[in-house]
Amino acid sequence: MAKVQLVETSLRDGNQCLWGALGVDTARTLTIAPVMERCGFKAIDFTTSTHMGVAVRYKQEDPWERIRGMAEACPTTPLQFLSTGFRFIAWETASPEFMELAFRTLARNGIRRFALADPMNDAASNVEVARLVKRAGGEQVVGALVYTISPIHDDAHYAEAARIMAASPDIDALYIKDPGGLLTSKRAQTLIPAIMAEIGEKPLELHAHCTIGLAEQAYLEGVELGATALQCASGGAADGTSNPPIQRMIANLRAMGHTVEIDDEAVAEVCNYFTALAEAEGLPTGHPMPFDAAYFHHNLPGGMVGTMRRHLSDQRVPHLEGAVIEELGRIRRELGWPIVMTPFAQMLQTQAVMNVTGKERYAVIPDEIIRFAIGKFGRPMQPVDPNLMDRIMSDPRTKELAAEPGMAELSDLRKRIGPNLSDEEFLLRATMPANLVDAMQAAGPANRVYNPETRAVMELVRGVLSRRDLTEITVEKEGFRLAVEA
Repeated sequence: MAKVQLVETSLRDGNQCLWGALGVDTARTLTIAPVMERCGFKAIDFTTSTHMGVAVRYKQEDPWERIRGMAEACPTTPLQFLSTGFRFIAWETASPEFMELAFRTLARNGIRRFALADPMNDAASNVEVARLVKRAGGEQVVGALVYTISPIHDDAHYAEAARIMAASPDIDALYIKDPGGLLTSKRAQTLIPAIMAEIGEKPLELHAHCTIGLAEQAYLEGVELGATALQCASGGAADGTSNPPIQRMIANLRAMGHTVEIDDEAVAEVCNYFTALAEAEGLPTGHPMPFDAAYFHHNLPGGMVGTMRRHLSDQRVPHLEGAVIEELGRIRRELGWPIVMTPFAQMLQTQAVMNVTGKERYAVIPDEIIRFAIGKFGRPMQPVDPNLMDRIMSDPRTKELAAEPGMAELSDLRKRIGPNLSDEEFLLRATMPANLVDAMQAAGPANRVYNPETRAVMELVRGVLSRRDLTEITVEKEGFRLAVEA
């Protein structure tokens, strides 16, 4: 029987999967932070550069302020930042010098744990990034083995990637990251031992999604095979396309004889909070999902399936869903089996819909597909199909995209954007439109307190106060009456 630790994912992955990364702001985060600190989690999956961009763009909130507030409230629980290769906020590839500055600034503001998930499963790239993280002051680095299904992503592939990362002194642990929720218990029985044989004493964690109802069984099987930590979400932020529900996982682990040292009362409070938040804000909550074998063909994360169906419905061709799914598999094979995760999931889906609804396949090739084929996103797992590559290289747009300058050198960016800016402001202005950063600064400090129970009342009050046709407002309850006249 094993001692199992838990990484809580509601603020980052639960928020992203169920609420489009928009359900959480600074007040909603910091209100529950002290309770999350009491739980005894191994870590809190807290943010990514994408979420930091969302804070600026949609909430007009300073993401650095949010990180500092959360770190202050959680002094013993490491906050995790998810990094996807050499990029920060923008999808543009950044220089090592720029990334080291980003990691140093994140660490200085309170991020202690960094999860590295290269979209190409490039283990050597993860090792290089891990070196930058540790040099920049990051305390913990967890290297991801991004799970997918294809002829080249076999157990040997993952074992080799695990060997490369485990050999790095800068990578402290590894985790299987299953964005599509595709890992079955049967596959875990061969995959996890192959990985465990290569990583020695370094711990292995599991991160999966409940999209087709497989994640909880895979988690339980994984613990039996040696995984020591599971990544779960809480209450209304769990299940569905999100991660396994933390209370249900705790109960099942204990029922199987495993030890989970956690503050159950605090965990229950966290779960109740995220459920209440979803109800107060009209956000969807996760629920158990049925098995759907079609996911093994297209590998799309759950949220992307909904997007595909909406696009087909908008074009009045919902009957083409089966053809699009088949086309997704064909495109993925022709592009050398990219992993279906951001940004490749969006790219594959767009091309598949265009191929099926257009006059011919690849009549139009989006810029992002061209960038992928010419190596702008890193080293592809296998060469692009020669016929498709010929078509891409003959496209006049390819020459233009190949000549695109990458992100400027750090010193040049400093001179252009502002040599006297703080690192925090500089990083935002280097990766986001200036007007968005200006609007964030003009909005001032974010609220730090949120109560889902008062949301309905406050909305009523705001609605009443916005009326110009009222001359008197009366509030009554038993034993109390308040009348306000204009």
